[in-house]
Amino acid sequence: MTDSPGVVPLDYTAPSLEGLLGPDWSTTLVNGFRWMTLARILDGRMLALQRQGRIGFYGPATGQEAVSVGAALSLGPTDWVFPGLREQLVALARGHSLTTYVHHLFANDLDPARGRQMPCHPSAREVRYVSMSSVIGTQITHAVGLAYAMKLRRDPSVVLGFFGDGATSANDFHAGANLAGVWQAPVVLCCTNNQWAISVPAERQTRSATFAEKSTAYGLPGERVDGTDLVAVTHRLRAAVARARSGGGPTLLEFVVFRMTPHSSSDDPTRYQSPDFLPKARQRDPYLRLELLLRQLALVDDARLTGWREESDATVRAAIELAEKAPPPAPESLLTDVFAPTGRPAPS
Repeated sequence: MTDSPGVVPLDYTAPSLEGLLGPDWSTTLVNGFRWMTLARILDGRMLALQRQGRIGFYGPATGQEAVSVGAALSLGPTDWVFPGLREQLVALARGHSLTTYVHHLFANDLDPARGRQMPCHPSAREVRYVSMSSVIGTQITHAVGLAYAMKLRRDPSVVLGFFGDGATSANDFHAGANLAGVWQAPVVLCCTNNQWAISVPAERQTRSATFAEKSTAYGLPGERVDGTDLVAVTHRLRAAVARARSGGGPTLLEFVVFRMTPHSSSDDPTRYQSPDFLPKARQRDPYLRLELLLRQLALVDDARLTGWREESDATVRAAIELAEKAPPPAPESLLTDVFAPTGRPAPS
């Protein structure tokens, strides 16, 4: 792709990027783009497999990749992530195995959850990525609670808690944000505002001008960020993480993105979205915007882009092939990992 008609470009120069991302800014952008390439291909493959009946369910994150990549690029190895519903890429970019993730999507015998967890809800202990929950907003209070525990233990780690615009209408958002402010917990609350809570538009969630301004009521700073701009996302997340790590307390960041796919493989957005929503969303496609910036900075050319896409496609295909060869969980596995040994004799 040599041009992207209608896509809003990003306007950065090399000096400005060094000021925002540091001296290794070019490596950051290239690595970020490669992860976004993998994610874009993964979404396409998995939606196709679901339509073919080869997996049961999938929730794509197309249009929101810059937020996940920016988060992965902003955290240290001991930091924690409590995802919302579309942050799988954070785990992958932090080192979680793509093959393991695809085993999870197939719910086979090599899935760490042995098919017991809902698809697209992985947990990855090795990268401190806690399982997603389809119970909206519960991860917010979990994230704040862990952050407060680490503060009490003088652990310098930071927690990122993700949630969507719809979750700001849940009780856990208000309880979590309030306690984060009261406790000055080392947590960054990340509201990924993709304009839709399934079929409910953002303007029906709140009368506030932004979700970020809700932070004022809880005594913590809030900021609205262009979530389709990897540079802006990474810069602001790094600042919020550094603030939390230094004892400065929590931050609420609202990332404005655009959902470019159905809510999940079970959704039909044509029943509730206006016909002009998707064309407008595509103008803010984070993947194409970053591609244009890389071309502007002479960091990529057609051959290199083709190579990255082919490499990502081969990686995803290989993971799928391994997952389809694995057997389903044995029926008797339903009773394993249920009880932890106590060291006490069983009652007679």
